[in-house]
Amino acid sequence: MPAAQATEPRPAGPIFPPALSAKDFVPVDPAKAELGRLLFYDKILSGNRNISCGTCHSPRFGTTDGLSLGLGEGGHGLGPDRRSGAGQDRIQKRIPRNAPALWNLGAVSIDVVMHDGRISRDPIFGNGFNTPAEEWLPRGLSSVLVAQALFPMTSSFEMAGNVGENQVIGAVRDRIDLGWPILAKRVRSLPQYGDGFVAAFDHISRPEDVEIQDIAEALAQFMVQDFTSYDSPFDAYLAGDTSALTAQQKNGADLFFGTAGCSSCHAGPLFSDQRFHALGLPAFGPGRARRFDPYARDVGRLGESDDLADAYRFRTPMLRNVALTAPYGHNGAYPTLERMVRHHLDPDAARAAWSPDDLVLPDVPWLAAVDFVIQQDRLEMERQSRARDIFLRTDLSDGDISALVAFLHALTGAAAQQQHSVIPREVPSGLPVDR
Repeated sequence: MPAAQATEPRPAGPIFPPALSAKDFVPVDPAKAELGRLLFYDKILSGNRNISCGTCHSPRFGTTDGLSLGLGEGGHGLGPDRRSGAGQDRIQKRIPRNAPALWNLGAVSIDVVMHDGRISRDPIFGNGFNTPAEEWLPRGLSSVLVAQALFPMTSSFEMAGNVGENQVIGAVRDRIDLGWPILAKRVRSLPQYGDGFVAAFDHISRPEDVEIQDIAEALAQFMVQDFTSYDSPFDAYLAGDTSALTAQQKNGADLFFGTAGCSSCHAGPLFSDQRFHALGLPAFGPGRARRFDPYARDVGRLGESDDLADAYRFRTPMLRNVALTAPYGHNGAYPTLERMVRHHLDPDAARAAWSPDDLVLPDVPWLAAVDFVIQQDRLEMERQSRARDIFLRTDLSDGDISALVAFLHALTGAAAQQQHSVIPREVPSGLPVDR
């Protein structure tokens, strides 16, 4: 056997997280994952057959859409070039929160997903998960990622469409789980999908057996296969290559895991404590309001937990490939990592300096009044501003901030940087693929 390559021991300093490896993620069956690839980019899973998962989670934009708040069902184009439809098909509401990146969601340690944590492992409903479908969630789902894959299909503004436009949204409005069988039938009725599921899944012996949980499993398998990322310079550094980080990036890592305090929330190898924190970000947009909230109010985790202690708190995002996923924040308030870091240091000053010009927001004139209406509510703005869970030092220099940003860039994986994930040129439905 060849001799192991010699590496220098890292000098003593802040405690870095353990390295990630394949054992930290759910195992992948390539046959299932390749089915999932086709489904991820196939608009057949949307009510009006006009949007796919890949429209809002494109590798071109780091598995996001490159927008502060997206334009979902009814829009045209990809990323910052996306525009609203017209007439009866025009966009009626922006997606209320920034499209989350999909990196490393197949980690076995993840028990909760979404900005407000509304999908989590929990025995409360007897199916293993706490989700918006409550007891109507299909049984037999293997992970929170599989469960999460089901819900864009039920959202009117994401994929399902407006009431009266198609059979799926009509069924969902009757009961959330009633749209999924319609979509499953669409998929299994196409020979390429039906035969593909029979070949890939041991428990499926004929196309008629394909159910929505099988489709969700294939989608999740694809996301784990293509969007698992631990091939960054920092990962090489953790493996012992002390030359993998520049001096500035190393300084940033020492600050991040040391005196700057970033790792108090961005903890562990996934760079997230999987908990919820309030940052006092600038407020705008429709927000994800509760039924009885004003239209534009977004209370974060409180909307799921009904615990006032959770007001304006959002899940700590994981940071691998974060340099590829601008804009930043649960509502995409900041266009750059530097601006996001500076907000942590002085939220009041950052909010005062913020303006709508910071947003990457397609112009939709009939939504303009709603985009910033929340800022007219003085009491709500004061409540949001007071909600703070930020513990970073406030005396970091400009050089320290530059070092932190440089370190965050060192979390970019090589495959993600090069957009190795393949977008198919065509899908079994024959519908156009957003590329």
